[in-house]
Amino acid sequence: MKFSLTLRPRRVLPRTEAWACLSANLALPGAGSLAAGRKAGYAQMALAFAGLAVSMVTGIPMIQWCAANWERIVNPGLADDPFALTLELWRHAFWPVIGISIFGAGFLWAAVTGWRLVSSAPKEAVPPRISS
Repeated sequence: MKFSLTLRPRRVLPRTEAWACLSANLALPGAGSLAAGRKAGYAQMALAFAGLAVSMVTGIPMIQWCAANWERIVNPGLADDPFALTLELWRHAFWPVIGISIFGAGFLWAAVTGWRLVSSAPKEAVPPRISS
């Protein structure tokens, strides 16, 4: 199977190909859009990968901080100031949440594009009846 990120020519897709592009967009945002000839697929894929990178790079230190402070998090009564603990937790979770949001924006954009492809695809005609 050959995989390429080059833009295919834009054309009216049959319904089966439109469903395949929607499925590809749900698996890898932007892939189905590129297969359908939509330039937006590059931006969708870039958003998804950027969000994934931001959430992974900033999420690992957040997980390490949570593991080190787990007792304070699950028992806020042990902390001197629960509001300070919440603020500290938010400071560590802010960028991972931003990364997840960026990925979500790319994913939703790709899903809407895929759904528009399916909606604009002509319905399959009933095959002609063969008479004897």
